[in-house]
Order: sequence, then C-alpha cells, then structure tokens
Amino acid sequence: MKPIGYWLNRTDQALTRQMNDMLDGVGLTRIAWQVLNVIQDTPRVADTEVRATLSANADIPTLTAAIDAVLVEGWATRPAPNRLSLTPEGSQRLARVVERVDMFRKRATAGISQDEYGTAVRVLERMTRNLEAPTDAVRGQ
Repeated sequence: MKPIGYWLNRTDQALTRQMNDMLDGVGLTRIAWQVLNVIQDTPRVADTEVRATLSANADIPTLTAAIDAVLVEGWATRPAPNRLSLTPEGSQRLARVVERVDMFRKRATAGISQDEYGTAVRVLERMTRNLEAPTDAVRGQ
C-alpha cells in the first residue's frame, strides 16, 4: 500500500487538473474559483484576507495572479483600494459555474458514501492538526 502522502499529492494534482479542465470553458482555474468564493462570502474583502484564507491552497504569487485574473476578466471589481467585490455579471457567471462544480464533485466522490467522505475529512484534519501542533503537545496526547 502506498503511503498517505503519495495519495494526498496524487489526489490534489488530479483535483486541480480536472477542475482546471472543467473551469477552462468559463475562463477560470481552480484557484481563481476559490478566490471568487471568498469574495462572494465576504463582500468588500481585503486582498490580504483572500490570501490568508487561501494560503493553504497556493502561494502568494499564485493567489495574486488569480486576484488579478478575476479583476481583468470582469468577475470582480475594486469598490475601494485593496478591496474586492463581485461585479453583478461576476455574480451571475459564478451562479452558473455552481452546476459544473456540483457535477465535478459528484464525479470526484462517485462510490464514496457521505460517512466515508466525512471520515476521510476528519482523519486528514486530525493529521494536519497533529503536524501543525508543537511537538510536545502531540507527545502529551
């Protein structure tokens, strides 16, 4: 059996590749779609907040490029310096992307029950917390 790190890397690469392919038809990438979701969830969000929220997903240059891309493509606008909001057209376009994303998620989780999915997420979350905690905290468990 291959170790978990192997499967985590393969899964992330497959998710990114397939989602990028699926979103290409609407002019987005996986990370740009994630940026748009942060903007949608927090109108007038600061660029720094977007980067902080998505810091586990990409490095700063990649996030900055994604922010620039959604601005150039008209998905988002700057209502104030260093602030982001969806444009009315961006909101409408993003609503249409939801159907594609739902189909993508169904494909990615085919044959996986809700319980299995929940268990996988909880295990990965626990592993992450273990590895991010100070070494003494993990030993003391």
